[in-house]
Amino acid sequence: MIVSQLISPKSIAVIGASENASKPGGKVIENLLEGNFEGVIYGVNRKPIAVEGVEYISAVEELTEVDLAIIAIPAKYCVEIVKTLIEKGTKAFIIYSAGFSEGGEEGKNIEKELVEIVNKANGTLIGPNCIGVINGNYKGVFTTPVPEYDPLGCEFITSSGATAVFLLESALLTGLRFSNVYSIGNAAQTGVEEILEYMDQTFDAEKSPRVKLLYLEEIKNPFKFIKHATSLRQKGCRIAAIKSGYSEAGGRAASSHTGALATSDMVIRALFKKCGIVYCDSREELIAVGSVLQTKTLEGENIAIITHAGGSAVMLTDALSANGMDVPAFPEEDTQELLTKLNPGSAVGNPIDFLATGTAKQLGEIIDFCDNYDKVDGMVVVFGSPGLFNVKDVYEVLDEKMKTSKKPIFPVLPSVINAAKEIKGFLAKGRVNFPDEVSLGKALAHINQSSKVLFDKAQLPEMDLVNIRSIINASSNGFLNPEICAELMEAAGIALAGQMEITSKGQIFSIAEKLEFPIVMKVIGPVHKTEVGGVVLNIANEKQAAKTFDELMRIPDAKAVLVQEMLSGEELYCGAIKQGDFGHVVLCGLGGIFLELLNDTSSALAPMSTQEVTNMVESLKAYPLFEGYRNRKALNKNKFIDVVKRIGALVHIAPEIAELDLNPLIADDKNMKVVDVRIRIEK
Repeated sequence: MIVSQLISPKSIAVIGASENASKPGGKVIENLLEGNFEGVIYGVNRKPIAVEGVEYISAVEELTEVDLAIIAIPAKYCVEIVKTLIEKGTKAFIIYSAGFSEGGEEGKNIEKELVEIVNKANGTLIGPNCIGVINGNYKGVFTTPVPEYDPLGCEFITSSGATAVFLLESALLTGLRFSNVYSIGNAAQTGVEEILEYMDQTFDAEKSPRVKLLYLEEIKNPFKFIKHATSLRQKGCRIAAIKSGYSEAGGRAASSHTGALATSDMVIRALFKKCGIVYCDSREELIAVGSVLQTKTLEGENIAIITHAGGSAVMLTDALSANGMDVPAFPEEDTQELLTKLNPGSAVGNPIDFLATGTAKQLGEIIDFCDNYDKVDGMVVVFGSPGLFNVKDVYEVLDEKMKTSKKPIFPVLPSVINAAKEIKGFLAKGRVNFPDEVSLGKALAHINQSSKVLFDKAQLPEMDLVNIRSIINASSNGFLNPEICAELMEAAGIALAGQMEITSKGQIFSIAEKLEFPIVMKVIGPVHKTEVGGVVLNIANEKQAAKTFDELMRIPDAKAVLVQEMLSGEELYCGAIKQGDFGHVVLCGLGGIFLELLNDTSSALAPMSTQEVTNMVESLKAYPLFEGYRNRKALNKNKFIDVVKRIGALVHIAPEIAELDLNPLIADDKNMKVVDVRIRIEK
């Protein structure tokens, strides 16, 4: 819960105040004063301090009621200080101090006690181990730079104070503007979920900022995160985020294909995709995405590149094309008139290169052409300086055209030394600059992809819910046997290849009663059958079946043999794995023995809507197989979508399923059947 005293306090007490601006308790006072905080500032320290505009208090016991306490003292003293402040009516706390849960068991206990105290008082705690809060009312941080408040600038939530400083330093040089900044540190009580909840509940379509940037080290409540991030997106907000700490791969490679494929990064990407959040890999990309989102909205994928630097245009074209955007060629008949207005040697086929001798007037002509050309959705203007001439007039034309153009214009002004003065003047007009064209290209593509997310509610397909729950309730932890797996697939409405399990050679003669030859025989027991020679195809008769049975049962750990009908077609895959509080991640893709080698998969958090699953399937590199590839018949796309959606519903209904593999599914233009199922239960 975010209390009003945190957002708009009438009084702020700095506990651990100092005259020395090189200390947190001194620097925050300096920032509060320079930020023109209109309320009362109390400086609390046993040692007297004299700072104009600050009322000195020797101990918290001497304070009258105060709205917000900013605490910069050692961790071991914080509990008693907070207790005393709560007795005096304080509801909001920002704790800079380190030495809490990040510092060991003792720190964890202190942090836990702090949270309990603040919760009991229905208050708000930001931190500990943070740099503070910036908003339109006060600048409650002990760091610089402190961005000038822009009510429609980006809102920024960060787990790391140092990373926030680095990002602000870089972002302010590009012209990116900020409104509210929340450094949540350890997020002991108030994490990203609570900040998003507050933004969602207080959203005003006329006044609230619409761009949110996140740097996250932990998401404690994924479903709360999804709820409010999705709600904000539906209200017209755009969100971009970095989630660090994903490099450790999932540790279940030995038990399933899905376990080998599902990394922490995949989980986060699936979460962000579900919310329509732009996934960013770095501070540079987050800044680029934020800058794009603060310009006019790009309504398509066709980009015109306008430049006097051919190399930059080539790199930008590559970055756009490789990420799903288009730099369409302009037919000669469409550009003849434009070409007459440019210097000899100019190229107008897109990229449009109007040479180093190009003028500001010519740039204006090119922009006007692109703005009225139906093959263009947006423009990138790359214009630097070798230091031989002043580019001020070019940037003035660029600024004017950005005001009047119907389509967005993204400026790449790379000469941060040669044209430093001119760029500074351009940014002072409220513009942004993209110093690197490749980062811009990736940002445009990633925003375009995330904008296609549709928030249709997941509707569970018709399934035998009673039977599913009966099977799960009756099952013990561990892998289910093939017979139970088959029952579960039937209850879920997923077609399975005809099969029977045999444990003795005498049962071979009953095969023909259920299945037609040729058949497939698979060992039951070893985790990965193909690695131990445990799969034999195209067995034509009972004699071959008897011989194969003996061979398979000699494999170490063999318990039985699974006999299946022999199917032909393409091999596909679907799997699911439980990832703690995030629920289940569902994967789909090309299957068979090359699944992990090719790793052509897409993922989503369960349960999924039909549109989500359609996007998953269409994003696969193997998707051309569903449309018909090199004279092969198209695979049944709708049946695959149905299977993937049912797996998402199944693990949602039965959260005790820890891992599930369907690999492979054999598919052709009409049918789709599961050949191999592995399901592990963990209650």
